[in-house]
Amino acid sequence: MTFGDWAGRALTAVTDRVTVTEAEVGTRFPLYAEPADGRWKTTGRGSWTGGFWAGLLWLRARYTGDEAHRRAAAECTSRLAPWAEADTATRGLIFWYATAPALDTAEADALRAEAARACLDSFDPEAGIVPWGAALGGPRLLARADAVPGLVPLLAVAGDEGPAVAAAHLHRHLDLCLGAEGAGSGSRPRPAWQFDAATGWHPCEDPAPGWSRGEAWLLLAVADALLHPEIAEHRPERLAFAAEQLLVQAQALTGRIIPPNEAARPRGPVDTSAAAITAVALLKLSRVWAPRAAVCSYRAVAILSRLAEAHLTGPGSSRPAGMLLDGCYDAAKGLAVRHELIWGDFFLALGLAALDDLVDITRV
Repeated sequence: MTFGDWAGRALTAVTDRVTVTEAEVGTRFPLYAEPADGRWKTTGRGSWTGGFWAGLLWLRARYTGDEAHRRAAAECTSRLAPWAEADTATRGLIFWYATAPALDTAEADALRAEAARACLDSFDPEAGIVPWGAALGGPRLLARADAVPGLVPLLAVAGDEGPAVAAAHLHRHLDLCLGAEGAGSGSRPRPAWQFDAATGWHPCEDPAPGWSRGEAWLLLAVADALLHPEIAEHRPERLAFAAEQLLVQAQALTGRIIPPNEAARPRGPVDTSAAAITAVALLKLSRVWAPRAAVCSYRAVAILSRLAEAHLTGPGSSRPAGMLLDGCYDAAKGLAVRHELIWGDFFLALGLAALDDLVDITRV
């Protein structure tokens, strides 16, 4: 499959949508938008998704070359600084994706380094992870699939100990979610576990196995680890096996292009954001993993093409153009199950920008 006009049109639409969103949300951070009219649900501090909004602003600045867009991205990124000391492993999502696409590298590097050091200091040697944390509510000592993407490359820049801690954090999650050393490889990944100092790790009921975004997050984290030799040198055979496990179990190369949010409900809501995350993970794998490079690249382009052609709003409708619809925030709670999600927009834009050579996908 080749790409051409469809990718350019889609990237233009998503970039224009960023400008419309910026005018609507002001200094707040968008979470998800209503499919009927595109109006955003927002948060004042950014929550775990704030880095994706800052990252989208940076991608827009790269696309347009506009100095005002560069300043807007830098200002938004700076407003995330208080999260550096927050007790949450989602600091990986916040700070990696807010700073990796940045054009103002000195300021972004400083903020990334501060957040990375704080995350390194949060590492719990007994549990073997940077805990999920209490900043977003709920139990603190959790291992969750969405606690590894972003945090793996973020920890890699956290000084001499960073790569080893990044590897430990990733492999503990892989051993829990996929089964230690490949055990349990016939079942879907279990995305959440809780730690008890007396009795060890216990699986959580929610999210359930087969949560598509959990599988996508894990695949992205594995791809990032393979792109960092200082991380990949820790248990390299296990890392390669995990990549194969995820490609097979999550059906990333063979299943539905846009997966259901829950594997147990194949006719339930789909999740375009999971598809966009998977596409970026596959693009990264295509750059670093020779045995699967060609098929990963082909599948990534197929996913991005389907998202652009079937799920992205276009001109001439009653809805704003450039909305990536059919994202599922939380199917179990019935929350925003067919909506535009800010991280879905980001990963679609990142994948399209990589096809257009606006970004080096191995560094974002």
